[in-house]
Amino acid sequence: MASPLELRRRIRSVDNTRQITRAMQLVAASRMRRAQEAVQAARPYATHIAGMIERLVLATGNDRLPPILQPRPIERTAFLVLTTNRGLAGPLNTNIVRTAVNEIDAASDAIEISVVVVGKKGHLALRGLYTLSAVFTEISDQPGINDILPLTRLLIDGYERGEFDEVRMIYPEFVNILTQQPRVVRLFPVVLPESQEEAREADIIFEPDPASVLEALIPRFVEMTVYRAMLELAASEQSARMVAMRAATENATELIEGLRLAYNKLRQSRITSEIIDIASGANALADA
Repeated sequence: MASPLELRRRIRSVDNTRQITRAMQLVAASRMRRAQEAVQAARPYATHIAGMIERLVLATGNDRLPPILQPRPIERTAFLVLTTNRGLAGPLNTNIVRTAVNEIDAASDAIEISVVVVGKKGHLALRGLYTLSAVFTEISDQPGINDILPLTRLLIDGYERGEFDEVRMIYPEFVNILTQQPRVVRLFPVVLPESQEEAREADIIFEPDPASVLEALIPRFVEMTVYRAMLELAASEQSARMVAMRAATENATELIEGLRLAYNKLRQSRITSEIIDIASGANALADA
């Protein structure tokens, strides 16, 4: 059985840990609000730019579409895996890596695979399983559009040079504070979301012509798609960390309560034993 001194030391140690997890929970909650607002602001823009490209495709015609919009036989596929740089985010990175491994293993039997990783956690988890074509670990957890430009340029150039015929992106979608759902989307060739309206001819005049505008807009669309995924990752990371730190704080509180109860019982037992010893000694002197 532990001594009172050892119990006091454990209580102080767990209490210090609880203070740290509580502080991390508050910081994550503050950052989560900003990240959630950024995601909510980016989603309508991504929807509108997709609608604009859809109009341009209607106005251009299939025979003049840029290469990024034209599917081709798939012999090489690149996987873009988005993870965080820091841990303590619950099962977030584990779920992303598990989804990526399942997707890569399912595709590797038939086609050549390239893997591009964002985040230190993904790098550590996947470097022993696959040969990584590129790793990006310097992107902030509050990313700006300029932070993802080298990544999107790498993917666009690789697709245009024929280094791969398809790009799939794996990232966590922020649903709510408790739910971050891993998603797999095809980035190249660009797939437009299905329109909820009937297809109709574009009623906008484009200068110099729809094909030129479409070719210039496609890279912006790709950048926005990757940027939105990075914002989803940031919001998912902060929400997962807040939940994980809250659980850790609650567990530490329960542990402290149990240790204090054990300390009080041991202390009371020792006091009772000392009282019995004193009473026994007094009785022995009285009988002498």
